[in-house]
Amino acid sequence: MVAVAVAALLAACGGGSSDANEPAGTYRVKVTEASFPTQQHLGQTSLMQLGVRNTGKAALPALTVTVTIAGKAGVNSSLPFGVHDPQAGLAGPDRPVWVLAETYPRLVDSSDPGGATTSNRKTFAFGPLKPGATTTAVWKLSAVKAGNFTLLYRIDAGLSGSAKAETGSGIAPGGSFVTAISSELPETEVTPSGEVVEIKKPKGGGE
Repeated sequence: MVAVAVAALLAACGGGSSDANEPAGTYRVKVTEASFPTQQHLGQTSLMQLGVRNTGKAALPALTVTVTIAGKAGVNSSLPFGVHDPQAGLAGPDRPVWVLAETYPRLVDSSDPGGATTSNRKTFAFGPLKPGATTTAVWKLSAVKAGNFTLLYRIDAGLSGSAKAETGSGIAPGGSFVTAISSELPETEVTPSGEVVEIKKPKGGGE
C-alpha cells in the first residue's frame, strides 16, 4: 500500500520529458538500497542513496528517479527537496528543505555528475541500465529548514511514460524516508587528527 500511495502522489508531479523514440514496455527492477538519515540537524550534510538493479531481460531505456516532499506544500513546490509557501505576494514561494550540492546527484564511486536534469526539476535521469546490472545513485543534501518531513521517491524506466518500471510483485518501485531536522546543533569536539566530530551521548541516561 505504501508503494501505491507513493506512486500516486509522485504522479501528480508530472513526467520528465517527452521522447517519441523511447520504446514502450514494462521493465522489471528491484530497489537494492535506500538510505537517508532519519535524524538530522540544520547545516548537516547527508547522503541519500538509492540502488537499483535491472532484473529483467531488456535494457531500461532511461533509469529515472523522481523525488518530492510529501504533502500539499511539497507536491506544489517545483523543487525536489523543497516546499511551497502559499503566502500571497512572495517573489520566491518555493523554499528548500535540503540544498543539493553541485555535481550531484552522481553514481557511487564516480566524481562526475550522473543524474541529468530534465524538464521536470524533480526528475533525474541516469541513462540506460543493462539487464542484470545494478547502479547506485547518491544525492548530497544539506538541511536548511527544521521540521518533520517525508521524502518520497519513485523509480521509472523512461522519461516519456511509455517505458514503465515495476517490481517482481507488479507494483511501481518507490518508497519514502521519514526525517526529522532539528534546529539544535549537536555538541562537537576536535579529534587528535584535527577532525570535527559529534560527541556521542551515552545511552541509558548515564553521565
